[in-house]
Amino acid sequence: MDYSKLNDIIKSSKNILIISHINPDGDTLGSMCGLAGAIKDNFKKKCDTLLISNLPKIYEFLPLVKESKCIDEIDKSREYDLVINVDVAAIDRICDGQTLFDRAKCTVNIDHHKTNNAYGDLNIIEADASSTGEILYGVMKELGWTISLDTAKCLYTAILTDTGSFRFNNTTSRAMKYASELVKIGVVPAEIYKYCYESNPKSQVLLQAYCIEKAVFSPDNKIVYTTVYKKDIEKFNAGDDCTEGLTERLRAINSTEVAFVVKQSGHNISKVSMRSKGVDVAAVCTAFGGGGHTLAAGCVVKSSVEDTVRKVLDEVNKKMY
Repeated sequence: MDYSKLNDIIKSSKNILIISHINPDGDTLGSMCGLAGAIKDNFKKKCDTLLISNLPKIYEFLPLVKESKCIDEIDKSREYDLVINVDVAAIDRICDGQTLFDRAKCTVNIDHHKTNNAYGDLNIIEADASSTGEILYGVMKELGWTISLDTAKCLYTAILTDTGSFRFNNTTSRAMKYASELVKIGVVPAEIYKYCYESNPKSQVLLQAYCIEKAVFSPDNKIVYTTVYKKDIEKFNAGDDCTEGLTERLRAINSTEVAFVVKQSGHNISKVSMRSKGVDVAAVCTAFGGGGHTLAAGCVVKSSVEDTVRKVLDEVNKKMY
């Protein structure tokens, strides 16, 4: 793919905003901060970076992330020359940030989800990439950008977390090669791993243990799900990112084919996170307006937790039996 247009757009833009998706993970945050750092180093331009929801504490180590603005802090009437979405599979994943995206003179959509419908003026979508961080590293290499250690840490974090620490089936030779090259720049894998996987607060661990204990299995044990209510989160005094990794823990059970978590998000609004070992859960989530990858996807359903569980189970059963 020819990435030169991205180079030209950045050169001609005076003010730039980079947006991460709601409920941010390591890929969207690492991509946002890595791209912001690279633009600063290579074009001498400072980008604004936008968080749609709270920053998970485990990612506070990322360079530049603490300079990001929350959606409530930014002037939504501002017109940027360029707005770049990173790892945003669907435009509604930036919520109120869409106002800024739509008003921009030019928009760029950089993503690796197969369900992305190319909603930007320029779309760099590579569904075979493990992560948006992997795409960005390839772009930077192709364009000959200087990649600092700070940028390398961000991109390594993006690749590490979206491959499940190089365990998921999206871990390709290219992902491993790029990770190796980032290590050569100076990234210390043990350091990033500790931040991402060994820094969970006690409240989150206890909440997840509670949710796993109340998990429900299908009669053949191939489907497993659990629910997370606001009262559960309050009981354990957990944060917004309290369910991070919970779905993967359910999928890790040897009998599991499909695992999902339904989290109460608001009045009659539920957030669904799905993982599988073979079933296309992106197709399940697409039925509810969501999407993602074949084995990892999510959606938001406008119904109670109980109703959402029934609806998702119906769709999963259609795909499995």
